[in-house]
This record gives sequence, C-alpha cells and structure tokens, in this order.
Amino acid sequence: MEERRKVIMLIDDSLTNLRIGKATLSDKYDVFTVPSAEKMLNLLESNVPDMILLDINMPGMDGYKAIKILKARPETRDIPVIFLTAQSDNCSELEGLNLGAIDYITKPFSPSLLQKRIEVHLLVESQKRELQNYNRNLQQMVAEKTKTVVRLQNKILKTVAELVEFRDDTAEPYVERTQRCLGIMATAILKRGLYMKQAKDWDIDLLLHSSQLHDVGKISVRDSILRKPGRLTDEEFDEMKKHTSFGVSIIEKIEDNDREDDHFLTYAKIFAGLHHERWDGAGYPDGLRGEEIPLLGRLMAIADVYDALTSERPYKKPFSHRDAVSIIADGKGTHFDPLLTDLFIEIADELDRPEE
Repeated sequence: MEERRKVIMLIDDSLTNLRIGKATLSDKYDVFTVPSAEKMLNLLESNVPDMILLDINMPGMDGYKAIKILKARPETRDIPVIFLTAQSDNCSELEGLNLGAIDYITKPFSPSLLQKRIEVHLLVESQKRELQNYNRNLQQMVAEKTKTVVRLQNKILKTVAELVEFRDDTAEPYVERTQRCLGIMATAILKRGLYMKQAKDWDIDLLLHSSQLHDVGKISVRDSILRKPGRLTDEEFDEMKKHTSFGVSIIEKIEDNDREDDHFLTYAKIFAGLHHERWDGAGYPDGLRGEEIPLLGRLMAIADVYDALTSERPYKKPFSHRDAVSIIADGKGTHFDPLLTDLFIEIADELDRPEE
C-alpha cells in the first residue's frame, strides 16, 4: 500500500517565500501555503498537518504569539513547529525553542538544508508516535495481565476461604457476607471522617480482598471442634483460640520479607490475628485493650460477630438481623469499640437490604 504523503503547512506573509517554499517541498510533501497566522488558525480547524513551518515576523499576529496559541490547544499542541525567520541572534532562537518549536531555520534558507531538516524531524516525530503507541499498547497489555493475575489471586483466596468454610460446616457464603459488612463500615468511616489518621490511606478493594483470609487459621483446628454441635469445653476452646495465631503464621509464610509495601498481607495479618480481641481487654490472643487493637482488628471484630450471629452454626440457629444488631449494641464499650459500634448501628439497615 502506498504511503500517505506528509502534509506541510507553510505560513509566511511574503508571497515570494511561499512560492519558493512550495516549489522546494512539493516533490515530497503536500504543501499548504498560508499568508498569515490568523488564517493558519482558521485553517487548522479543518486541516491538521504533519508539520508547520512558521515565520516569526509577520504583521498582525507574529509567530511567537501564534505558537503560544498552538501549544495551548489540545488539538494542535502536538503538531511539530519549525520557525523560519531572518533573525539569527541566539536570544530569538532560544525564545522560539522555549515556546515549543522543534527547530529554528534562518532565511534565506538553503532548499536542500530545509528538506533535510524537515525529513529528519518528520522521522523523529514518526518514531515518537510509534514509541507512544507501543507504550500505550504495552501499558494495556500490562494492565490486562495484572487484571488476570489479580483475578487468579482472588480465585485462590476464595478457594482457600471456602475450604475453611466447608470445614466449619457453614452452608452459607460467610466470606461474602463478612466482606459486605466490612466494606459498608469501612466506606462509612471514610465518609464520616472517623479515625482518619489510621484510615486515610486505606485501599478499600485491597482491604476487602485480604479480609477473605481472616479465618484461614481454622485450617489447623480439628473437625471435631469446628463441627461440634454443643458448647466447647475449656480445652477445646483453648484450641479454637489458636486459629488466630496460626492464621498469622500462615500469612507470614507467604509474606515476602523484602517487600515493605505489601499492604495486602499487612491487612490480612491484622484481620487474621486480631479479630477476636475485645475493647475491654478480655479477648484473645494477646488481650489487647482499646486502641491498642489496630483499627482494622476492631472493625473486623464487629463484622465477624454480626455474621456469626446471623448465620446458622452446628451449635445454634441464626439470630434475626434486629436481634444481632441489639446484641452488638449491648457490647459497646466492652466487646466493641464505642465509636465503631455507633457507626454499625447507623449503617445496620443497609446490611438488612438485599444486595443489588
């Protein structure tokens, strides 16, 4: 297929210069000759050239003012501009280059030199566009590959969480319910400006994905305990409590110690290790009290208990949404962070609505 001829727009108030320029360039390019900068701007509304050759000293609008307008408009800012001028001082050349011109050719110009300068600059512009297209395509490929990897990671996480769910003899999708409660509360925290020192840098999507691992430590707990239909003995409960520490150990085994910015695993360790701590210090595994418990641990404590209350378990029937909210409200200041408890009560009706 024949390559498209490049289009050059030559702007000069001298008809002689326009004729010479067109005669010099017409063998290789389609040349538009324009007698003023004002007419050039009008012509550019319907014709976009590959390059502009712009005289500086013209009556009315000079070349400096014209290039400022060209570079200010999104539709013309990327058109390469070469200044053609009788001025040969360094200050004038520097001013033109600072305004965005790619070259500065003094008149009278040598036809062969003008042709070679244009040829070189058009080649550079063509290569630049090819590189930009390559970078865009590469970025799109990387983005698509990243999405594929993230989807695979989420499938793996969901599979692990469902494995725990199956061992816990839980028929309903508790991971999704816990994520939903956590997401509604985390969004409300940011919207209301609560605990902004800790919450302002949260990545909500990453946070919710990592929450799928909050009960991963239950893999270590015997089926006879997980599925026991009655009350656990003190010894059995002590073993059950170990799932928090074991969950942290599992996450640490997959943690890359050389990466200090892995927020996903940081979130996951807090969720796994601290969602059974209590505001009054009576929780486990560390007996942390109040704001000693990281905010995400205090948040997951509410989401996890709400889900446990409203879900059927081998040892109990589900509570109603209303009763579950009442029980959590009663735990304000003892089991749960008072501010987060108030927030939960505010958004509780949203949890009772079907997901859209």
